Amino acid sequence: MVQVIQAQNVTVSYLKERFALQKSEDEHFFSEWFDYLPEISELEKQYLDRVITNYLSVLENAPLLEEAVKLVVLSPLLDLAGFYRPPFHILTE
Repeated sequence: MVQVIQAQNVTVSYLKERFALQKSEDEHFFSEWFDYLPEISELEKQYLDRVITNYLSVLENAPLLEEAVKLVVLSPLLDLAGFYRPPFHILTE
């Protein structure tokens, strides 16, 4: 019999435990993601590393829901890209 698990109840910890999921440290795992990227400053690298660390921390023990991704990943990236400054404007629901 097939067991159905609600997505909101799935965490990385659960997947590691149940399916022996492992994080790949290989920088060339998705090499196409690194083609033709602009150079970034050391400060930007540190900021992005912090976003990655925060994301992985939340991902480990909590279900990855849309609002969590917005808070932990999207909002800091929009800030770094300058989307909260003119000429851009944000609207909320």
